[in-house]
Amino acid sequence: MFKESYQVVGVMSGTSLDGIDLAHLYFSVENGFWSYQIGNCQTVSYSSGWLNKLKNALHYSNEELQNLNKDYTKFLGKTIRNFIHENSLEKLDAVCSHGHTILHQPHIGLTLQIGNLPEIAEIINQTVVCDFRVQDVKLGGQGAPLVPIGDQLLFSKFDYCLNLGGFSNISFEENGERIAFDISPVNTVLNFYANQLDMNFDDKGKIARSGNVNPYLLTELNNLDFYQKKYPKSLGIEFVKSVIIPLIDSYSIAIEDKLNTFVEHVAVQIALALPVKEGKLLITGGGAYHLFLIERMKNYLPDIYLVVPDSKTLEFKEALIFGLMGVLKLRNEINVLKSVTGAKKNHSSGFIYEP
Repeated sequence: MFKESYQVVGVMSGTSLDGIDLAHLYFSVENGFWSYQIGNCQTVSYSSGWLNKLKNALHYSNEELQNLNKDYTKFLGKTIRNFIHENSLEKLDAVCSHGHTILHQPHIGLTLQIGNLPEIAEIINQTVVCDFRVQDVKLGGQGAPLVPIGDQLLFSKFDYCLNLGGFSNISFEENGERIAFDISPVNTVLNFYANQLDMNFDDKGKIARSGNVNPYLLTELNNLDFYQKKYPKSLGIEFVKSVIIPLIDSYSIAIEDKLNTFVEHVAVQIALALPVKEGKLLITGGGAYHLFLIERMKNYLPDIYLVVPDSKTLEFKEALIFGLMGVLKLRNEINVLKSVTGAKKNHSSGFIYEP
């Protein structure tokens, strides 16, 4: 007989490289209905050294990746251990960690999230549930998005759940099944060009707002092959580096215009992704603070009620849902949906490591 309440730490590092998100979480289940509370949260920013390693890891050899995985596992373990100590957390059921995605090429059966080596359980002296994507790819799935199980169980009152992180992804119910897919890059591109202006990000979209749309670039972006594909589909940083950035940089225009045009592109693609252009849409992820992007979305979706939640849910929703995924794995219950990833079957994904 399984417990009805759980106390875990959810851990997530996204492709936008904002840092490591850690959240102290409480889950309870009654008659199949899940509820949650978010306790203390923290985002631990990456040092410049780690930023450089993670940005360049796409080009590493296998041996370099193995060494990076070992080093990152130690670093992540120490970061989690510090969070547990600083918040005096006791009697945790598990630490549920996504790790950090380095490679994601599901079409050739490849996905790699570093920081998920078994040693992490010993470093933090806790049960660890992690590495949620590998099994799904082996089952023929995209290994992404994984968050929709949490959208279904925790946020069912919304017609759509949209995350604006390194990439945008959406989930919703269609014909009795949860559907979800990646829409387009977001902060991976916006932050790349903000970095060229010696800024970590474009605060509230002020720089993008000051630019102008380049209609020719916008047309080329919207006509990319990925956007013509049917779901399930997912994106990795490879797409940004090999397709998006070279295309944008083929235009000799100001960075402000590049940002403005890409924001317009993101808004267009989000609008196209919604099968019904009305209802309630929950927005989470760092992109929710990009006020110019939100305005452009409203322009294309006048009959959609956009909901930005409290700051903890907004910033730590992915850590929250990986916490839930870990709990579901402990209960040997489904935490990845075939309707979302395209895998052969629904399944309970992830590895459990004991200290």
